[in-house]
Amino acid sequence: MLIVDDDDIDAISLERALRKLRLLNTLFRARDGREALELLRSGQIPAPYIILLDLNMPRMNGLEFLEALRTDPLLTHAVVFVLTTSKSDEDLVAAYRKHVAGYVFKQHMDRDFMEVMGLIEHYWRIVELPATKE
Repeated sequence: MLIVDDDDIDAISLERALRKLRLLNTLFRARDGREALELLRSGQIPAPYIILLDLNMPRMNGLEFLEALRTDPLLTHAVVFVLTTSKSDEDLVAAYRKHVAGYVFKQHMDRDFMEVMGLIEHYWRIVELPATKE
């Protein structure tokens, strides 16, 4: 699982919650879209890919990352959950146009944090994803 978020506190909170749920998969982190693409393209992260993505980041934001991800034939099948502070309808629509699995406001996570993490963990365990790159 890959966390793409420039905010250290948010990223650490996500990592702790996923460990608390005893998610057995290795967690990786990138601080922006460029770093995430480098990790994915280098093969450092094994497929299948589940990505927890913030939208507001420096260098390459989340929507730019989604554009690059969806046009890359080796990465296009990644499952992406957006976790963001952006309540912009434009961002929401743009993210879903890039086939995200879900769009969650970080503000909602304050009260429902473990439920959101549990949903993602449950998704990871139940859904069959392709294990190799095409």
